[in-house]
Amino acid sequence: MKKIFLSLIVLVFLACNTKKSEDKNGHKIKETTFYTCSMDPQVKEDKPGKCPICHMDLTPIKHSDNNAGEISLSDQQIRLGNITTQTIGVTQSGLLQNYTGILTINQEGVKTVSARTMGRIEKLYFKNIGDYVKKNEAVYELYSEDIAIAKQDYFTAYKQLAMPGDFGKNAQNMAQAAKQKLVFYGLSNAQIESIKTTAVISPYTTFYSTNSGTISEIMATEGSYTMEGSGIIKLVNLDNLWLETQVNVNYVKSLKIGQNAKITFTDFPNKTINSKVSFINPEINSDTRLLLIRMEIPNPNLKLKPGMQAIAQLSQPKQKGFFIPLDAVIREENYAYIWVEKSQGVFENKMVETGIETNGMIEIKSAMDPTKKVVITGAYAINSEYIFRKGSDPMEGMKM
Repeated sequence: MKKIFLSLIVLVFLACNTKKSEDKNGHKIKETTFYTCSMDPQVKEDKPGKCPICHMDLTPIKHSDNNAGEISLSDQQIRLGNITTQTIGVTQSGLLQNYTGILTINQEGVKTVSARTMGRIEKLYFKNIGDYVKKNEAVYELYSEDIAIAKQDYFTAYKQLAMPGDFGKNAQNMAQAAKQKLVFYGLSNAQIESIKTTAVISPYTTFYSTNSGTISEIMATEGSYTMEGSGIIKLVNLDNLWLETQVNVNYVKSLKIGQNAKITFTDFPNKTINSKVSFINPEINSDTRLLLIRMEIPNPNLKLKPGMQAIAQLSQPKQKGFFIPLDAVIREENYAYIWVEKSQGVFENKMVETGIETNGMIEIKSAMDPTKKVVITGAYAINSEYIFRKGSDPMEGMKM
């Protein structure tokens, strides 16, 4: 009888242990204990001891593989963590985004005054970057033997025009060819006409600007030799500037040429102008995942300067979708997730794909169960408690 009684006790004990190691569905639960620090939860040891950072006693934490990604919180913890939930439905949110950019030179207004033939720069009439050059104003004087020969050919042909017969006809062809060469070299009609009455053909020629603008670069010096096509000075038109800024890749689909933009300026808080998106870079920066866009900024009084900061506010019609507060989304380098209330006091994480951000809200592009309550405040408190208890990131092993 004693042996039978002892056998029954052993069976009951084993049954109790088996019940404790299984969940409601009969699945075995693997439970381990590790030791961590309440002040430094990143510390995780497999035995008792002191925290290597703050030297406090480590706290034992039981970790179970059951219900991975879930955490239960008491009512007090929910209150202290300011954890609130809300069911999320499809809403409309107006897209209004501010982007900080830099005013730059409008490259379409950049003009270069260059030499039409080789020669020596005898004189520069402008020597300072920032000087304003008016159209038809003298820019530089060039010593050129090629131009001197063309001048002489034109002068000789002109003098022979009055000769009779074939001499006059040949002189007319020679004069026309010489004039075309002088035009190619950059001489104006007035300069060419003056050759007819000159007493001595000069190898020196003054060249004038064909555009107005501000000097942004001086590429030659007095006394230096220049080749055909070499730049002398570069002029920019500051009456119209570009505002260039970077836009998050999530907004690419909502951008379009001609989209309205409201521009404000850091240096002129009371100045506001309306502009439009004039250029969208077809290539996204692979490192930053940002897209360059550009707007044209009128600057008739030249108060705005390249290099100044400006803010472009872009607006879009209201977008339909799931929108929740920005702080409700835990975002890591390669993934994002939210916390959803599974039952009273029990929360589970859900990986999501995010979209546009507007007015402190962020779009959730993943499918959402409208009956589930999403944690809209206190998501980071839940996350910290999960890491403290279980010693790992809730999405560990699930990174995209």
